[in-house]
Amino acid sequence: MNAVDTNVLVYRVDPTEPAKQAKALALLQTLTKTTPLSVLLWQVQGEFANQMRGWQNLGRITRAEFLNHVGAVRSLFPLVLPTSNVLDHALDMTGRHSLSHWDNMILGACKEAGVTTLYTADMGAPTTYDGIQLINPFT
Repeated sequence: MNAVDTNVLVYRVDPTEPAKQAKALALLQTLTKTTPLSVLLWQVQGEFANQMRGWQNLGRITRAEFLNHVGAVRSLFPLVLPTSNVLDHALDMTGRHSLSHWDNMILGACKEAGVTTLYTADMGAPTTYDGIQLINPFT
């Protein structure tokens, strides 16, 4: 199963990064049409909404654009809600990996959901943590 990190979704709508925007759009289009299944992690959806809200507050986008972007992302893949096990996985990983708490939370959500590939520009990708392969789609 696949998932994408917040940065992929942000680049999807960021006209100031046209090369990364094109790569993000191509990746997301591919993931919506191929197997294995791709999912949207609840935390990633929340982080994306927070980023878009920041853009709205700065006047980069309107309220209508904010709602459109958040809704469009939500419709890409099935949304996976967190369980209490996500926190347990994340706390376990914080003791073994030198990543931020929030990155470990995303990896914990991946582990709980059965995600084996996470597309991200962060966390030292390309690398693997606990059987989750991180791929940087922008390199």
